[in-house]
Amino acid sequence: MKKNIFSESKSAKSFYAALGISAVMIGSACYFSYNQNAKNELTESSVSASESEAAVDRKQTSIPKTVTSTTKITFSTAHTIITHTTAAKPVAVIPPVTTKAITVPKAEKQADSATKTDSKWSSPLKDMSNVINMFSNKELVKNITTGSWQTHNGADIAAKIGDDVMSIGDGEVTAVNNDPLWGTTVIIDHKNGFVSRYCGLAKDLPVQKGANVTAGMVIGSVSDTADIESALDPHLHIEVIQNGNYINPIDILA
Repeated sequence: MKKNIFSESKSAKSFYAALGISAVMIGSACYFSYNQNAKNELTESSVSASESEAAVDRKQTSIPKTVTSTTKITFSTAHTIITHTTAAKPVAVIPPVTTKAITVPKAEKQADSATKTDSKWSSPLKDMSNVINMFSNKELVKNITTGSWQTHNGADIAAKIGDDVMSIGDGEVTAVNNDPLWGTTVIIDHKNGFVSRYCGLAKDLPVQKGANVTAGMVIGSVSDTADIESALDPHLHIEVIQNGNYINPIDILA
């Protein structure tokens, strides 16, 4: 009977000892788990703080800073400070102005200037230095012989009676006229769009209609047969027509 009581007592003690050890182990486990969770939260908080600070410190040069102005008003009675913050107006960014280079075309050559290089013209007189009456270019000028206003379609070059008159270029004599106003006249077609007309010549001519002439060839001589310009000193009246239009003879002969 005593043996059974002792065995039961020993079993009870073992049971309570095991229960105590289990309680201790459970407590330790709870403490360890709590402590570990606290450390993890602290670490995550530190990491988040570090990432936040890194984000704040990162320079963002592409985002314009907003400048604010702060006005403080202090009331002495209430000792209250009211702060009014006004956002600065954005500054308009003006893009750079790109100036395109502008190319100006060269002036086109006039028809009379082109003839100087495209054709070889010869002087109708040995001395071309004294032009006494210029080409009027469709403008009316006063004729000192008749007193009337009219265009002067050629140039009057001073010369002596009997001076040789020469063709200004190769061509064909298309007309020999005895004009009542312009006197003895020779007309030469140069076959390149140009026609030359020589007025006030002597009646005796070395060429006739249909004759082929060359530049510098004598076609007549200076005279006073042009009654419409008889008030002028002896001279050669010469006209040059390009593609049906009168041009200044001096432009191609000077």
